[in-house]
Amino acid sequence: MSGDKPKADFSDVSGGFKSEAPIVKKADFSDVTGGFQSQAPIVEPEFQTYVVQKGDTLSKIAKEHYGKSSKYHAIFEANKDILKDPDHIYPGQELKLPKLDD
Repeated sequence: MSGDKPKADFSDVSGGFKSEAPIVKKADFSDVTGGFQSQAPIVEPEFQTYVVQKGDTLSKIAKEHYGKSSKYHAIFEANKDILKDPDHIYPGQELKLPKLDD
């Protein structure tokens, strides 16, 4: 092909780099053991969560989780931030189920 420029020839070029920095070996942690012991008390969560399913009512959820449908008011009180009426819950809502003292 006429008109193409000849390509540069770098076949006789050599390069090198010498560092004065010391070579540092990687740290060896193979014999390290760890342990941690906390003095903090184990804290049980104050509630668990439940996702409302189609057909659920607070009474039904209370019966399932507390054994008594009359405990629905505890669920309602714990969820007043998202519920305005205990009769209006919707599938997909995540409710807090408070831990109740028996």
